[in-house]
Amino acid sequence: MTETVFHRPTLGTVEGLRLGARAGVGTARRSDHYWRLTRFALDIFLLGSAIVVSELASPAAHVRTGGYLWPSLFALVAISVFISRGAYAQRLKVDFLDDMRSLVVAVGLATMSVVTLRVMLYTAPVDTAAETIRLAVFATVYLTAGRIGLDFSQIRARRSGEAVPTLVIGAGKVGHTTAKRLLDHPELGLRPIGFLDKEPREDSSATRHLPVLGASWDFEQVVREYGVGQVIITFSTAPNDVLLRMVKRCEELGVGVSLVPRLFEKVTDRLTIDHLGGLPLLTSHPANTHGWQFAIKYALDRVLALLILIVCAPLMLAAALATWISLGRPLLFRQLRVGLDGRTFEMLKFRSMQLNWDVPEEAIEAATLPDDTAPGGIEGDDRRTRVGTIMRKTSIDELPQLFNVVMGDMSLIGPRPERPEYVELFESRVYRYNDRLRVKSGITGWAQIHGLRGKTSLSDRVEWDNYYIENWSLWLDLKIALRTTLAIAGFFGSVK
Repeated sequence: MTETVFHRPTLGTVEGLRLGARAGVGTARRSDHYWRLTRFALDIFLLGSAIVVSELASPAAHVRTGGYLWPSLFALVAISVFISRGAYAQRLKVDFLDDMRSLVVAVGLATMSVVTLRVMLYTAPVDTAAETIRLAVFATVYLTAGRIGLDFSQIRARRSGEAVPTLVIGAGKVGHTTAKRLLDHPELGLRPIGFLDKEPREDSSATRHLPVLGASWDFEQVVREYGVGQVIITFSTAPNDVLLRMVKRCEELGVGVSLVPRLFEKVTDRLTIDHLGGLPLLTSHPANTHGWQFAIKYALDRVLALLILIVCAPLMLAAALATWISLGRPLLFRQLRVGLDGRTFEMLKFRSMQLNWDVPEEAIEAATLPDDTAPGGIEGDDRRTRVGTIMRKTSIDELPQLFNVVMGDMSLIGPRPERPEYVELFESRVYRYNDRLRVKSGITGWAQIHGLRGKTSLSDRVEWDNYYIENWSLWLDLKIALRTTLAIAGFFGSVK
C-alpha cells in the first residue's frame, strides 16, 4: 500500500497567500455590504425619479394625477417585493436575467395593488389605470438601466480581484472540483486560498497550486492567519462533530459557511425541507421528463421551430445559395446522432467543408481523444470554405436542425446530441453520461451557453446537462434562449 502524499506549501507560498488574503478580506467584506446597500439605495432613488418624471410628464400626455400618495405606495410595494425575493441579501451569483424576473414581478404586483386599492377607495376623478401604468413603464425602464449598470460594475469588480478569501474543507475530488469552479469563475467573488484536510485523497492538476494548509486542528489558526471570510465544507474524512465545531466557530468569528451536501447530484432548485423533531428531511423535486410539462415543452418546440423557419426562410435561402455556389451539391450535411432514450436520427446542417472522399465524414478515432475531452470543432485538416467559416461562427449552419425539431427528433433547447460511436465509448467512461439521454437533444443548451462547446471538459458538460434536465422550467429555457441570442448578436456586433 502506498502512502498518500500531498503538497505542503513552501514558506514563500504561505507568505504570499497570507499577505494577499489579509489584504483582501477586509475589502471584500466591506464591498459585500457596499453592493447590497448600493442596490437598495439605487432602487429607492430610481423609483423616486420615475415618480417625479411620471408626474411632470403627465400633463403633456393629458393624464390627470392624484398626487404623490399613490405613487409612493407603488414604490413601497415594489421595494417590499424586492426584499421578500432576496434582492438585497448576500448572493453568490450576479444574474441580470434573474434580476429582470424579480423586477417584472415587483412592478407587476405594485401596479395591481395600487390599481385595485384606488378602484376600491375611489374618491377623486383621476385616470387611475393610465397613471399607474405610466408610472410602471417609467419604473421598469429606470430600474432595468440601474440593474444593468450595477450588475456589470459588481461583476467587473469581482473579476478585478474584489473577492473573499475562501477555505475549502476537504481535499478530495469534490473539494478540488469546488476550488476549480471558483477559480474558473472569479465573478462569483470567492477566491480559494487552499484546503484543510488531514488525509487529502487527490491532487488535481487544475488546483495543484492551491496548498493543503493543515488539518482540522489547524482550522482557527488558518482562518486568522489568512483572513478567511468564507468556508466551504465538502467531503472530508473528519468526523461530524469536528465539522460541526468548525461551523460553530465560523459563526462566532463572523465567517460565512457553505456546505456541499451528500448526494448533491440529486439536489435540485425545487427543494422542500420538513422536520422530524430536530432531523431535517430534504425532499428534492426534479423535473419529470415523462410528465405533462415536457409534453408541453416538446409541443411548443415544434410550433416555435415552424415559426422560426418561416421568419428565417430568406436567411436560409441565402445560406443554401451560398453553399451551392461554394460547394455545390449536396447542400445539407447529414450525420447520425443519438437522441432521446438512445434513439438515433439524422441531424441536419448546411455544409461548410469540402468533402473528403478518402476519409468518410463518419470515420472518427474516438479512442484517441484526450481524457475528459469532448469531441467537436475541426477534426483533421481544416476544409472549411470562406462561406462555411462565416456560417459556423454565426451558427447559421445549424438552422436546418429546425427541421429536426419540427419532425420531433430534437428540441430547441437540450443537451447537444453525439455520434453513436462516441456515446458507446463515453457511457462507460463518463459519470452519468447516459442520464443526458432522458430528454430530446437540443440545438442549444445550458452547457453551451456556459462555454462548454467543442473540445472542452466532457464531465463538466455532462454535469451541466443533467443540471438542466433536473431543474428544467420554461423560465430556464427562456434564459438559455436569451443568452444564445445575445451571444449570436454579440458576434454580429463584433464584425461591424
